[in-house]
Amino acid sequence: MEAQPDKKATDKLRHVVSDAPRVMVVDGSKLVRKLIGDVLRAELPGARVVACGGLAEARAELEAEAVDLVTTSLVLPDGDGLALAHTVREAAGQSYVPVIVVSGDVQSRLESRSLNDDVTDYFDKALGHSALAAFIRGYVQPQPVPGARVLYVEDSRVVAAATKRMLERQGMEVLHFSDAEPALDYLRERHAAGEVGADLLLTDVYLKGELSGMDVLAEVRGPLGYGKRALPVLVMTGDANRENQSQLLRDGANDLVLKPIEERLLVTKALFQLRVARLPEQPSFQS
Repeated sequence: MEAQPDKKATDKLRHVVSDAPRVMVVDGSKLVRKLIGDVLRAELPGARVVACGGLAEARAELEAEAVDLVTTSLVLPDGDGLALAHTVREAAGQSYVPVIVVSGDVQSRLESRSLNDDVTDYFDKALGHSALAAFIRGYVQPQPVPGARVLYVEDSRVVAAATKRMLERQGMEVLHFSDAEPALDYLRERHAAGEVGADLLLTDVYLKGELSGMDVLAEVRGPLGYGKRALPVLVMTGDANRENQSQLLRDGANDLVLKPIEERLLVTKALFQLRVARLPEQPSFQS
């Protein structure tokens, strides 16, 4: 009998991009709700912002009308963002809705892998206003980043071909290497010429050659000296071990892409890293 696709993953791909997305913003601070709402209205023309002060208010709004995306603080007056994410998943009639936790404690949570399956992603407040708008736009109105070059290291031809198509559909130029060694040679040559050579590095953690994706990451953050904004690194892994995932983030990966790859999440993460790398420094949200 043919295996049926995972419904949750399928819903993610079927989620319809809206020209007038309804975005729910949940935060105990009225000031923060207004700030985020103002940013979204300015950066996402047509967006309808539903501001809620806590879990109970958000539940009532979810029962009244569906939303396209939810942002929430981690701590709420009557609960927390993880409970809200679970509520969104259980809401009757909802298709898959991205739930973004907006927090100042993102890095430690990512590194500890204390991620709730109901949460789609985390956003770090320190990245600022424009980055938050770009982050949300990536989910509700994804736009390509013209001329973006992705250096991609993957030894499986089948996986590489499929992933390249996902990225190229978004207008990205993909420079693929099957092994870590030639990919690093390319980066070293570009570095010697005073160039980075790519806007984003995407690498599988396990490769068949002598060097792994962790070696690529170590070279980029070490001898080559590229920071997370100079050369964002997404690491693809099928390893469910949370400590191994944590180590990749501590070693300098911007984010992880878990296998099997879901196209919408891969594209969203790639576009977000590309946009953040091009943004000027922004003031962080204050709650």
